[in-house]
Amino acid sequence: MKRFTSKTQKTGELGEEICAKWLKNNNYKIIERNYTARSGEIDIIAEKTNIIYFIEVKSVSCENTNNISRETTYNPAENVTREKIKRFQKTMFKYIEDHNVSYETQFDVYLVYIDKRNVKHKIERIKNIF
Repeated sequence: MKRFTSKTQKTGELGEEICAKWLKNNNYKIIERNYTARSGEIDIIAEKTNIIYFIEVKSVSCENTNNISRETTYNPAENVTREKIKRFQKTMFKYIEDHNVSYETQFDVYLVYIDKRNVKHKIERIKNIF
């Protein structure tokens, strides 16, 4: 089990937990969390309707989530750089190979805006990154 110590890491961990709960509540089956290979890590691997979703979660803490979006505040998607996408892709292909995945696959990024008061959170999904 990973240990998160910095404020940023704890925000990321909370964002992943919020995202995993959202996925479960929306009929996704969580296959694996924090899958790690030499090339990198995948936050969440989930399945729904015969599609395997490889999910990168990016989280940011904010005062409140009313009227918030990538356009109105710091955009956590900016941390999904070309280099990170390449590493993610290698890790995804390693998982597919090692687990003989024959389903359709998709790489999504979930942006989780975490209300500092822990009242309400907002999730935004960016589908099919590649």
